[in-house]
Amino acid sequence: MSQNTTTDYRPFALNDTVLSRLVITPGRPYPHGPFVTADGVRFSVVSRFATRVWLCLFRAVDDLEPVWELEFDARRHRTGDVWSVFIQGLGPGVFYKYRMDGPWEPQVGQRFSAETYLLDPRAKAFAGNVYDGTIKSVTIRDAAERSEDTRPRIPMNELVIYEVHVRGLTRDSSSGVKHPGTYRGLIEKLPYLKKLGITAIELLPVQEMGETRLGRCSLSSAAELNNYWGYSSIGFFAPTGQYACHVETWEQVDEFRDMVQAVHEAGMEVILDVVFNHTSEGDERGPSLCFRGMLDSIFYLLDEKGQYLNYSGCGNTVNCNHPLVRDFILECLRYWVSVMHVDGFRFDLASILGRDQNGEIIENPPLVERIAEDPVLRDVKLIAEAWDAGGAYQVGSFGDIRWAEWNGRYRDDVRRYWRGDPGTRGTFASRLMGSADVYEHAGRTPAHSINFVTCHDGFTLRDLVSYTRKHNWDNGEGNRDGSNDNISMNCGVEGETDTAWVNELRLQMQKNYLATLFLSLGVPMLLGGDEFGRTQRGNNNAYCQDNELSWFDWTLLEQNQELYQFTEALIAFRKAQPALMRQTYFRADEDEVRWFRPDRTPVDWNDDALVLAYEIIGPANGGDRLYLVFNSTEETLPVALPSGSWEICLNTAPGAPQSLVSGKMTSTVDSVQSAGRTVIVLRQAKKS
Repeated sequence: MSQNTTTDYRPFALNDTVLSRLVITPGRPYPHGPFVTADGVRFSVVSRFATRVWLCLFRAVDDLEPVWELEFDARRHRTGDVWSVFIQGLGPGVFYKYRMDGPWEPQVGQRFSAETYLLDPRAKAFAGNVYDGTIKSVTIRDAAERSEDTRPRIPMNELVIYEVHVRGLTRDSSSGVKHPGTYRGLIEKLPYLKKLGITAIELLPVQEMGETRLGRCSLSSAAELNNYWGYSSIGFFAPTGQYACHVETWEQVDEFRDMVQAVHEAGMEVILDVVFNHTSEGDERGPSLCFRGMLDSIFYLLDEKGQYLNYSGCGNTVNCNHPLVRDFILECLRYWVSVMHVDGFRFDLASILGRDQNGEIIENPPLVERIAEDPVLRDVKLIAEAWDAGGAYQVGSFGDIRWAEWNGRYRDDVRRYWRGDPGTRGTFASRLMGSADVYEHAGRTPAHSINFVTCHDGFTLRDLVSYTRKHNWDNGEGNRDGSNDNISMNCGVEGETDTAWVNELRLQMQKNYLATLFLSLGVPMLLGGDEFGRTQRGNNNAYCQDNELSWFDWTLLEQNQELYQFTEALIAFRKAQPALMRQTYFRADEDEVRWFRPDRTPVDWNDDALVLAYEIIGPANGGDRLYLVFNSTEETLPVALPSGSWEICLNTAPGAPQSLVSGKMTSTVDSVQSAGRTVIVLRQAKKS
C-alpha cells in the first residue's frame, strides 16, 4: 500500500496581498459544496428561505472572527435556492464558514441568525473544535484516483463481518500499535483480523461529528462523558479527524483512504455505519451548526408547532423523503463509494428512511428504492437496521432484494433458546436455517439475514453470560438507560467471579453462541472482541464510555486463547463448508436436511423439548455430510447417529474432542453423548 507522503496540508495563506487580489464572479450552482480548481474555489450552498448569505474566510483554524467576508449578491450569485460564487485566487486549505439571515419563526421551522457561523454541510473535511467555536469547513481538492486500490467485491453469502469502533480497537496501550486509536492503528491490526478469518470490517460511525459532550461525568472516575460511539454526525461527506494521527487541514481524508486501501489489499471490505436518521444538532435546545440555520424546515421533521419530531431518540429526525434531502443522502453515498472506495453501508435506524414528511411509514419509500437502484451504488452492500425509536419494526420487510437486514429476531431467538426458555426450539431451528420464515419471499435468500448474537448496542458476549441485569451506573443516568430486556444469563453469579465451575460454564456458553452464529445460514456478524472475551463489566449501553471500559484490552487475547482459537477454527470450518454459505434455503422435501430427536426419531415440533439434531446431506450441498446436535438443557443425552463412522469436529463440552480446533482427527464414532448445554458437530467425509 502506498500512503500519501507528498501532500502539502498547510492552511492556505490568506495574507493581505492574496486577499487584495481575489476576483469574485458568479459560480455555477451545481454541484453543491466547495470545488477547488487550478484557478480558485467555487462555493455553492443551498438555502431556500435565507434573505442574505455571507461567505466567511478565516486566516487560521483557531480564529473566531473571519479575516474576510463576502456577501452574496442575490441578483448575481443566486440560482433558485442555490447561492454560489467563484473566487479566483484561492486554493485548498482555506478555512471557511457561512452566515445567513432570514426569518426567525421557529413555529414554522425558520431559525435564521445572522450572527451564527455555519458549517458547509457538503464540505469534505473539517478542522478545529466544535466546543470552543473553532470548527471550520476546509476546502480540499477532489481526491486523486487510486488505480491500485481494487475493491474485493466479496459475494454477500461469503461475508464474515467484524463490527468495531476505530478508536476502541487500538486506543488501549495493550494494543501494541504505533498509532493508537486511529485509522493507521486499524491498519496495524489487519494481520490479526485476516488471520481470524474476517472478510468485512463494519466501522461504527466515522462521518464528522458535532457536539459529543454529554454534560455529565462518570460516577466511578469523575471523568467527563461524551458520545463515544459517534452517532452524532454533522459532516456527512467528511471522515472525522478524531481518528486521524494529526489534523492541520485535511490529513484525515488521506489517512482514511489509506486505511480503506490497506483493508482491500488484505482481502477484506469496509462497511460504514451511516447515520442519516438524525444529526448532532439535537432538539430546539441544541446548537445551530449548519442544517438548522440553513434549511431547518426542509431538513428536519417538525410538528405543527415547529417542534422537532423525535423518531431517532436523539432529539431530531431527518426529513429523509423531502426531495432535497433525498438528493443530499444519495450524493453523500456516491461520494463514499466513488471517492473513498468503501464497499457498503449499514444504515442506523433505517426505518426512518421510509418515513414521509409527516413522520408516517410509507409503502415503497422513494429514498429506499433510489438507494437500491442508484447506478453508482448497485454493487455495494446495503444493510438496514430495520427499526427506529418511534416504534417501527420492519425486520423481514425492509426495501427490496438489494437490502439485507440486521436480523434482530435472530439475536433474540438464539438468546432465548440458550437461556433455556420453553417453546423456543422451533424458532431456533428457523434461525439456524437462515430465517426462511422471515425472508423467504420476493426472491430473498439467506444472505439477506445479517445474523448476530451481540453488537455494539448491548452486552458483549462475555457479559451476556455473566450478567442478568444491566450495570450502567457509570453512565450517570441512574441506570435508567439501556435495555432492561437482555435475554441473558449469569451462569450462577452476577458479574466477575473466581468460582471455577462458573467460569467454565461461561466459556462453554460463549462457545455455544459462537458455534450457533457460524453454523447458521445467513451472514454472520461478530462483535469485535467477543472472540477473546472482551467485557464492559455489565454495561449494556457504553455509548458514552471513551475509556478502558470500551477499549479493547488486548491482554485478554492471551488470557482467553482457548476462546480465540475456537472462534478462528469455527470461521475456517464455515468457509470450508459450502452448505453453510449457500444462497438458497434448504428443502426438506428434496432431502437436503433431515431433523431428528437425539434417538434418531423424527422431531415433533409441537413438544417443548430443547434439544434437536439435524443432518445436512453432503452431496446435495457440495460439502461434507454433517450431523449437528444442539442441547440447551442441563441433561446429558445419548445421541444416535446415522449409519457409518463419524468424526467429531466440534463439541463445546469442557475437555471434549474437537478436531477443527486441535487439527487432529478424532477416532470415528457411531454414537455420542451430548452433555448439557452443548453443541456437537460431526462430519462424515465424502467418498472419493
